[in-house]
Amino acid sequence: MGMALEGIKIIDLSRVLAGPFCTMILGDLGAEIIKIEHHESGDETRSWGPPFTSGESAYYLCANRNKQSITLNLKSEKGKEIFTNLVSSGDVVVQNFKTGTLDKMGLGFEQLKASNPKLIMASITGFGLNGPYKDLPGYDYIIQAMSGLMSITGETEGSPVKVGVAIADVLTGLYTCIGILTAVYHRERTGEGQEIDISLMDCQVSSLINVASNYLCSGVDPVRMGNQHPNIVPYQVFPAKDGELVVAVGNDNQFRRFTKILERPDLANMKEFSTNEARIRNKKQLITICEELLMMKTRKEWKEQFDREGIPSGPINTIKEMFENPQVKERDMVIEMDHPSVKNLRLTGSPLKLSKTPVTMRKYPPLYGEHTDSVLLQMGYSKEEIADFKLNKII
Repeated sequence: MGMALEGIKIIDLSRVLAGPFCTMILGDLGAEIIKIEHHESGDETRSWGPPFTSGESAYYLCANRNKQSITLNLKSEKGKEIFTNLVSSGDVVVQNFKTGTLDKMGLGFEQLKASNPKLIMASITGFGLNGPYKDLPGYDYIIQAMSGLMSITGETEGSPVKVGVAIADVLTGLYTCIGILTAVYHRERTGEGQEIDISLMDCQVSSLINVASNYLCSGVDPVRMGNQHPNIVPYQVFPAKDGELVVAVGNDNQFRRFTKILERPDLANMKEFSTNEARIRNKKQLITICEELLMMKTRKEWKEQFDREGIPSGPINTIKEMFENPQVKERDMVIEMDHPSVKNLRLTGSPLKLSKTPVTMRKYPPLYGEHTDSVLLQMGYSKEEIADFKLNKII
């Protein structure tokens, strides 16, 4: 089968997570990804550990398969020339330098499109290319704080808490993918390239979804609710006999089935609990009752009963338990790849299951600068020129 993005060449100047995650997804879909790394240090995440496996950091490995790695000194004139030549035959540039950095180097969108009018450039920044914060650096943690996400995450009486993964980076990577695919489609119809201005802050604000809407409609600033839901009850973590599980009762019909499983069908007929609106008003009373009842059985026992009746529920798994789950295994969410130094390299699989153009795992996360020579040779540079580039610290 063919690959969906076969024939699309992406020059990846990004580091750390949002950009590399985006380009890995595009690489999984068949795009050619050329990852350009600093000629002396490379992507910062190569040193983010432990854990390391055979010298490769787990963090770097998570977001860099299906790419080629070359090193390039973009502060040198020859390095800029090589980069411009590479871009002239490419389709997309992805970069996450601070606002204006590439412009000052003579490698901004307006400058590069002179040699490639159809160029698409995705510029990922903390706060965007305009606005009072445009020149500030933006790390995921800072964005989680400033976007309001941390203010609604954590227990009511506790401190604000960040999400357990760099969620602003992940969401920005996904939004950037959407922007790039849209721009490629637009170019197919019009022949026009364009710049995509995408920021971590914008993506995280957008991703507040119903919580943001609750505020915009009511004017009431949302507060932390721990594991509870602001609009649905019961919808939270409950203790069982052997641990904790999540129960998510999404509507009144589910609540009636839920109370039958708990052997308290009378609860669904009480005016205090008969509708979701009533349950919201009497939340504390209902949660206390549910906590006492759910403590009577194990997580597995409740899960089996809830599954039979279509009540959304699930145990709070550790990462180890998640990867041992038969559903996760069946869906190929763990893959193995050959690697020159890591024996039996295991990576998280792709959630994209396409029937006609499936994702392919063609290349392991590249070693630092592994493809510098081969890419430059393909561009037409001679072995002697490449040796000279190395001598003069251009690559």
